[in-house]
Amino acid sequence: MNVPKALAVSKPNRIQQRRPWIRTETLVAWLFILPSMIGITVFVFVPAIRGLLLSFTNSDLLTRADFVGLQNYQKLIDDRQFWSSMGITIRYVLLNIPLQTAISLALAMLLTRLTSSNIIRGIIFLPYLLPMVMVTMIWLTLFDYEFGPINALLAALGIEKIGFLNQANIVPSLAWINTWRHVGYVSLLFFAGLQTIPKELYEASLIDGANEWQSFTKVTLPLLRPVTVFVLVTSVVGSFQVWDSVAVATNPSGGPGGASRVIFWYITNLAFTRFDMGYAATVAVALFAIILAVAMFQMWYFRANKSDLG
Repeated sequence: MNVPKALAVSKPNRIQQRRPWIRTETLVAWLFILPSMIGITVFVFVPAIRGLLLSFTNSDLLTRADFVGLQNYQKLIDDRQFWSSMGITIRYVLLNIPLQTAISLALAMLLTRLTSSNIIRGIIFLPYLLPMVMVTMIWLTLFDYEFGPINALLAALGIEKIGFLNQANIVPSLAWINTWRHVGYVSLLFFAGLQTIPKELYEASLIDGANEWQSFTKVTLPLLRPVTVFVLVTSVVGSFQVWDSVAVATNPSGGPGGASRVIFWYITNLAFTRFDMGYAATVAVALFAIILAVAMFQMWYFRANKSDLG
């Protein structure tokens, strides 16, 4: 009896149909993913689990650690320095993110309207390629009270000099340094998002009598929501972890009057100056929980899982 070819499915093929993970293309995909998975496991997941376990101990990295239960977390609630550092960090985030996002979006709109030059895009992106340490040192020179060119220009114009690095202005200055470095990168993200918006929608809005501002608020902003969510989530997460610019711009004690003692400064100070690794891990876990909550709130508020393009 002849079996039709359509029904003549070999046993190996039937196995592959039942188990798609053993298909050749799937195995090749896993082969390419494997190095990244190993790296993430070794350098992210394992340290994260290790840090969580350390938060329940009194480890000092030198002697044997003892399990202390929730004692570190109880201590955290009454820790004034933790709440002070978190307040400074939140202030930094609130100064950095809105300014960075607004300037980046404005630059992206200008790039879309005025030029398509790759050279100009490269120039805008260039600060992001510089190490944060170098960027901070450049701006420290510009901000210098006595010899900095900014204050020299203000003096030449008859305007009182500004102490950019004093206790009152250190956090806004650090926020500006971060904004200047990242604004080119973020603007290119917005620029890429703008290219996905159909031109017909702008033409339709003009036919309906919408002006430029109405087209921006009713067409551009809603359709840029996926990019905006990505920018805000990643920027906020990065801003909560600010440390390198603070370490370069201020002294080891946390800047003038402790004004630059951000939360990451507090964690590193606990771990590597006081050798209180157990409590430092507790503060790090608390920071992770706060960042996770903020990121989830942003994704919920901006409806990150929905698209207006339909």
